[in-house]
Amino acid sequence: MLLERYQGAQVIEIDSYKEVFCRSRQNCTLQHRTQKLILAKKDGKMLYEGSVVCQSFGNAFFYYTSCMMNCIYDCAYCYLKGMYPSANLVIFVNLEDIFENVEQKIRQVPHNQMLYLCVSYDTDLLAFEQVIGYADAWSRFAAGCAPRLKIEIRTKCANRHFFESQEPLSNVIYAFTLSPQAVVERFEHDTPSLTERIACAAYAAGAGFAVRLCFDPMIYVPEWQRHYQEMLEQVFAAIAPEKLVDVSVGSFRISQDYLKKMRKQQPNSAAAWFPYEMEHGYYHYPKALMLQMEQFLVRRLGEYLPQERIFLW
Repeated sequence: MLLERYQGAQVIEIDSYKEVFCRSRQNCTLQHRTQKLILAKKDGKMLYEGSVVCQSFGNAFFYYTSCMMNCIYDCAYCYLKGMYPSANLVIFVNLEDIFENVEQKIRQVPHNQMLYLCVSYDTDLLAFEQVIGYADAWSRFAAGCAPRLKIEIRTKCANRHFFESQEPLSNVIYAFTLSPQAVVERFEHDTPSLTERIACAAYAAGAGFAVRLCFDPMIYVPEWQRHYQEMLEQVFAAIAPEKLVDVSVGSFRISQDYLKKMRKQQPNSAAAWFPYEMEHGYYHYPKALMLQMEQFLVRRLGEYLPQERIFLW
């Protein structure tokens, strides 16, 4: 299907995607301007335990998987810039093997529990849905595994057409990352505007889909209080709070190793070179600023939602 879509593309066969994707001395900034598509077979480990810097939303059996690596968006603060040596896109075409691994993991989970699986951490599947259709495939797979499996598909896209073509499922959560427009314009390059994302999330929630709003990561900009307050007013003017599953809050944080690589790749990036503080191997905003930002947003969200539906990292 993919080769048919790009019939005019030059196809170069390689033995392993790592030969191209993992080679040293690549310039990710330049590659992002003309991303190449690498089709590969995923081998080895396919499910990973959720990271300590990721929100589990109270789920005991929290895992994630990657069926695509890298993203068509170019967010300046994205940890993928420090995680991968390349900005090219990798699509693992053996999705059925990943499904099989998920089914095996479900059988290991106690019968009174469910597997909570994030499937769009290392990419934005919905943003690439018209090309690969993986969000639809995951939705159909999750429908067959209910109630033992719940998945989260996280996105910054505004793909309303996808929701118009789907049926809502209680065990598929669509998590929309929202940022003030000032952050979108300065740091979230090539992404839809805040207004477009809100409109898509509002449609999905109104149509009965399980929608989560992720104010995570919070990014510092001048007058951040005003920008985040205006964002919340815009959000809840369009989306009734009772239509949401929950919301998440967390300021920017990144591993020491990832930030080191980001700074090497982006010597002029304000996002990479902010004077962060390091704690337990992770960089974050200076503690006073971090607490001020997070507590501000939690308090404001508390005007719309009960505290048990506000998850703070």
